[in-house]
Amino acid sequence: MRNDRRLRRLVVDERTTYLWNFRQKKGPDGVWQDIVTLHRDGDRTRFVFRAGGPGSRRYVSEGHPWFQGYAADGQGEGINLREPGVVRALLDEAARRGLLRPGDRELDGWELFYAVAETVDLKCAAAATPAAPQGSPPGP
Repeated sequence: MRNDRRLRRLVVDERTTYLWNFRQKKGPDGVWQDIVTLHRDGDRTRFVFRAGGPGSRRYVSEGHPWFQGYAADGQGEGINLREPGVVRALLDEAARRGLLRPGDRELDGWELFYAVAETVDLKCAAAATPAAPQGSPPGP
């Protein structure tokens, strides 16, 4: 099993680098949480995905090693919180919404979930689309 507390590097540009990690734990209320934490210049931002209560369609890995890092809405949308592309999408969406500020912050990851899932799906679809062969005629 991988070390959840190991810090990984996420390079945004020449001057901006974050360290990040993923972990899962039970909160003080006994509810499981999957957490992505970004570190930069002494600031810490946590994206927290809490498991939903009865009747809720918010699922996290809840300590299961087979699904570790996977957050899903129960309606076919899901993201793998251990993937650097997903972490980058979380960072970009939080920045776009003005949520990244100095100091320690905790953000509800579910508020960003659908924007991130859509971004990741579009990137995967683009990567899976084969390029047109050289010299082929343009489409209609």
